[in-house]
Amino acid sequence: MNYQLEIIAFNIESCIIAQASGATRIELCDNPGDGGTTPSYGFIKAAREKLQIELYAMVRPRGGDFFYSNDEFEIMKADVKNHKALGCDGVVIGLLNKDGSVDKERSKKLVELAYPMGVTFQRAFDRTNDPIKALEDIIDIGCERILTSGLVPNCFDGAALIAQLIQQANERIIIMPGSGLRSSNVIDVAKITGAKEFHTSARIFVNTKMDFVVAGMNEDLQNVMVDGDEVKKIAALLNACQPV
Repeated sequence: MNYQLEIIAFNIESCIIAQASGATRIELCDNPGDGGTTPSYGFIKAAREKLQIELYAMVRPRGGDFFYSNDEFEIMKADVKNHKALGCDGVVIGLLNKDGSVDKERSKKLVELAYPMGVTFQRAFDRTNDPIKALEDIIDIGCERILTSGLVPNCFDGAALIAQLIQQANERIIIMPGSGLRSSNVIDVAKITGAKEFHTSARIFVNTKMDFVVAGMNEDLQNVMVDGDEVKKIAALLNACQPV
């Protein structure tokens, strides 16, 4: 495979589905409603035991913005150590200053703490005040990869900026498009950007398997799951597509 396909997984079943369907890396997260937060010890442990492909775990103590308190930073450091001890291949971080610049000092500390694991700088990048400078800052920090949608909600709409970032990076760091990536647009994104790694949740919502539900609670109890068929489609398209 000329491309890498990273799938977000919010539960262990999704990890297994994604691996069987052609994913080459899992980004392990909790709380899809918050855009992904740090997964639990038990979840990471189970994923590491089940997966042969690369496993990167999120380091994000809460949803919301990416400006963190000192107490939250201490939690992040502890989580990086935990992820390493559990055998993750890498971690996913994203820290900003109040002005929208990259928090280089604390990010670098996490990268150093994570070594020899790889480090992806996540879509906090899409909230930076200057993506050109942010790219150079993240290279200086020592991250190996940036996940970005091009500072817009959908990476197809941000493909022109992503292409510019890839040119600027000049193979010093990997730029990985994600957010809104589907089988319907992945080849267009690949051709416009020249990217070699791609990120998607390929998500579907599945109904509860409970036979009994209390109607008065007014809950649908749906769960976010990886769509294995969609992952297979994306993987097949990428396998058939020659590098740009």
